[in-house]
Amino acid sequence: MSDLIEIKVPDIGDSAEVEVIEVLVQAGDVIELEQTLVVMESDKASMDLPASAAGTVKEVNVKVGDNVSEGSVIVLVDSAEQKTAATEPESKPASALASAASAASVVTTEVIAIKVPDMGDSSEVEVIEVQIKPGDEIELEQTLVVMESDKASMDLPASVAGTITEVNVNVGDLVSEGSVIALVSCASQQAAAAPVAEPAAAKAVSKEQPKSKSVPTQKSAPASAALSQGSASKAHASPSVRRFARELGVDLGQITEGSGRKGRIVKQNVKDHVKRLLTTGAPAQGGGTIPPIPAIDFSKYGDTEEKKLSKIKRLTGANLHRVWLNMPLVTHHDEADITELEIFRKSLKTEAAQQGVKLTGMVFIMKALVAGMKQFPQFNSSLSPDGQSLIYKKYFNIGIAVDTPEGLVVPVIKAVDQKSLYELSAELIKISGKARDGKLMPGEMQGGCMTISNLGGIGGTAFTPIVNAPEVAILGVTRAQMKPVWNGKEFIPREMMPLDLTYDHRVIDGADGARFTRALAVYLGDLRRLLL
Repeated sequence: MSDLIEIKVPDIGDSAEVEVIEVLVQAGDVIELEQTLVVMESDKASMDLPASAAGTVKEVNVKVGDNVSEGSVIVLVDSAEQKTAATEPESKPASALASAASAASVVTTEVIAIKVPDMGDSSEVEVIEVQIKPGDEIELEQTLVVMESDKASMDLPASVAGTITEVNVNVGDLVSEGSVIALVSCASQQAAAAPVAEPAAAKAVSKEQPKSKSVPTQKSAPASAALSQGSASKAHASPSVRRFARELGVDLGQITEGSGRKGRIVKQNVKDHVKRLLTTGAPAQGGGTIPPIPAIDFSKYGDTEEKKLSKIKRLTGANLHRVWLNMPLVTHHDEADITELEIFRKSLKTEAAQQGVKLTGMVFIMKALVAGMKQFPQFNSSLSPDGQSLIYKKYFNIGIAVDTPEGLVVPVIKAVDQKSLYELSAELIKISGKARDGKLMPGEMQGGCMTISNLGGIGGTAFTPIVNAPEVAILGVTRAQMKPVWNGKEFIPREMMPLDLTYDHRVIDGADGARFTRALAVYLGDLRRLLL
């Protein structure tokens, strides 16, 4: 006699509807208790739906992409065959069946500590969200807390199912590898001494064994097939990882192996995939990708010589390529009248020499840039990783692009707003020398708010600098020239310096870009305005 059981979506908290992103069973499959049937995803987390009964799947009522809610019927399971296989021959007394069942297993309770796993190069991360409390029933792979480092946010999934007995962290706590997040009480079954089975019972067990062996294959095959087909919707990844991949334009279906539990794709897998594409130039398979430049044997046209790029050039190239692909860049061009600035700078030549420094135009540009950033705070900001907010900075650190024999480097001068022109000149000479000698420390190239790239010493009339992410703008400067400027009555000679401002159009509108560049020109044209 058929005994059909409906397996439904349980209480899913404050999510009214969740999307089915993976279906792991089909009609005819033999399933075990607690075997995952489907994987669902809300806007906060992904969750597995385990089987509440064992038996044969008769009907699957959902498909990938369906939205389901509490009470939705996922599958119909016929548990009659499972019961028949587990039943002893009629000749065996009922009391013997009961004793055999009680002897088959012993249920014990075990308390397991869930700890922070290896987080790569992050020594400490902040807990920004706690999604559990003592007494909660949790499922395997359910998100317990969300952590955030200075680079990314990450979910911590449950490694066991059970009841939360203790939560050891709060929002704002700093945790590291090995920190205990929560204690979970879970029930486990231990096999006891089994009674001697009669030949008929042994046959029943051996008859059922092949079916149970096939279950893992039926479960894992769809998951691997989903990845090999390049379907991002079926990839085993949490919502935060999916969002992270979308921001980078990565198809999760192209990541064939995840390093998380049960092959789950984590953010590091996405980062490694992007790095591999940037270094090898090999695009992911599928539509919408950038075709690689074909390899050419240049030696057949004449003599050639191959030299390896320096490490600085390789790293700089990868970073600039990443920015170019991810940022909508716009460059605005303007000119600043620096005639009076140059007269003032030259008048300080003797005084600067007494201070042991050489006063260059760069320090005046740095001061004008800080004034502009104070007037337009969005230029002293960075876009949050999720692209939903701006992080405004209350400090003013300026990066200076320095041309070195090994390639372009950007040392950062800190607290420019708090230093005099002479202090900035001395620091600029010192840090530029260290850059050319290859002696910069990592900390001396970090923390910049905005960068200046000055080609005035070489020449040119304009160029398009690329933003040094995560900054949102960069100022380019080329050689000043004496030009005739109309003052309303006549043309007079004025020294004009070209300004080239490139900015992230997601953060800065064209009108603000033009206003900022004009403000810089005004500050450089009349240094007295820096005192206002």
